Amino acid sequence: MMFDPGVILKHLPEIISGTGVTLALWIAGMVLGMFIGFVVATLRRYGGVMVDIPLGLVVEVLRGTPFLIQIFLVYYGGPFVGISLDPIPCGLLGLSIYAAAYYSEIFRAGYGAVPHGHVEAAECLGFSRLQVIRRILLPEMALIVLPPSVNLSVILLKESAVLSIITVPELTTTVSAIGSQEYAFLEAIFLLAVIYWVIVEAAARLGRFAESRFSTYRFSTP
Repeated sequence: MMFDPGVILKHLPEIISGTGVTLALWIAGMVLGMFIGFVVATLRRYGGVMVDIPLGLVVEVLRGTPFLIQIFLVYYGGPFVGISLDPIPCGLLGLSIYAAAYYSEIFRAGYGAVPHGHVEAAECLGFSRLQVIRRILLPEMALIVLPPSVNLSVILLKESAVLSIITVPELTTTVSAIGSQEYAFLEAIFLLAVIYWVIVEAAARLGRFAESRFSTYRFSTP
């Protein structure tokens, strides 16, 4: 068996398209996951016990079950409750919900890491709860949650390969189909590894750059 780079060049447009779908789903899922996770973390912090307990239970279920099982339930179980989605919207929904569960815990830990004295000082100055969140908690928490958020984003990129199970035309689906069509499984596996490694390495370096730039603004706890 010989490694044939010509197979990769022959199907380059398809590979680029699949990579684009992967990147689009990853970025959109990450942004939506962050937003939902922040809302969940905020509701758990300020919504009282009656809000905290059910949301906490949902978060634990999502964090305690594999993403593969979750996406199967959304795609194949959705029609039983009147929710029928095409592969791409289903993949985006599943990835966003999965990400939100983890981001919510990151943001919740970030809330707890902000010195309570900073919040008390803002309240003494007459800040409303929304102003405290927007002007005190969010800026300081952003510096705390950046490193774990970068790590989670990298994990989400690799988890996006699971979407091939529901025939989302992303990178893994595309390259696997090429490998089967051309009987070039070695080339397909090698190409998948290289592309994911390049994207992950770029994301990690971007995250480290952001951390180094913002680390000078990190507040010091008394």
